Amino acid sequence: MKKIGLLKGDGIGPEICNAVVKVLDAMKLNLQWEEIPCGEETLKSINDAMPAAALNRVKELGLAIKGPTATPVGVGHRSANVALRKALDLYSNVRPCFKLAGIKTPFEGVNLVVVRENTEDLYMGIEEEVSADEMRSIKIITRKGSERIHRYAFELARRERRKKVTCVHKANIMKKTDGLFLSVFRDVAKEFLDIEAQDMIVDNTCMQLVTKPHQFDVIVTENLYGDILSDLCAGLIGGLGLAGGANIGKEAAVFEAVHGTAPDIAGQNKANPTALLFSSVMMLRHMGLEKDANSLHAALAKVYREGNNLTGDVGGKATTSEFTDAVLRALS
Repeated sequence: MKKIGLLKGDGIGPEICNAVVKVLDAMKLNLQWEEIPCGEETLKSINDAMPAAALNRVKELGLAIKGPTATPVGVGHRSANVALRKALDLYSNVRPCFKLAGIKTPFEGVNLVVVRENTEDLYMGIEEEVSADEMRSIKIITRKGSERIHRYAFELARRERRKKVTCVHKANIMKKTDGLFLSVFRDVAKEFLDIEAQDMIVDNTCMQLVTKPHQFDVIVTENLYGDILSDLCAGLIGGLGLAGGANIGKEAAVFEAVHGTAPDIAGQNKANPTALLFSSVMMLRHMGLEKDANSLHAALAKVYREGNNLTGDVGGKATTSEFTDAVLRALS
């Protein structure tokens, strides 16, 4: 029996986590769930959204499913996600984006993966106050961090039989930091001559994604650019509610919904668990359960293709429970 950490998070997090547990338990995968407190629950009790006890337990288990956690804008506590990724060295954030039948979008056939470096860059929130009128943010890019994320991206491309990896950067302006990231990409690419390697400036990438997204296969990029681009790519396929995600390191992996906590619908049985279910598909593949991962993916695709039990965010009227039951029927 494999024990998996369950960090339910805030807002709709508990509802979508419960849906995932219900589906995976029905698949009889011999999994055991261990709830690990985090988010607003621990923030209120010990003033820490991602306490050391939670971090240590996830590291011990090596595997976890996580719901969304709230992060205040401009003030307040540090992001629980940032703390988790940094403490456990979950250096690779992986966000597949593929078009589902039954969802209307401007583009058909989009199928790409964003691989985002997860432990460096401006996104780590290393800031200083120079004066009341001047604030500074520190950008850190290392050779080690760049090399391992580029190698991960090329290995993913080879494993999934993808043909091209695109490095996204701003090395024309940030010649030292982004310059190092790009230079290391070119060095690593020489080890994967079977895969096409190209690089693209981040602003051009945004324009290309919303006009010609089919040219992309695997995108590898820095932390902040990756946060932005992965949400943009989710928009190409219908929204964040359809996009699964994973944070992967050498010793642990955390699979999470990439959307927010949606407090306006929390507790109303309206949340869409699709993103976390697709994250679960990624987790099953990570565990080597390829057949089960394919079955769950196919069941989700069938529910969307039929379109009779979709939640309100994707144009349907089904509740969280009704959608979950539809997935269970599609699995049988």
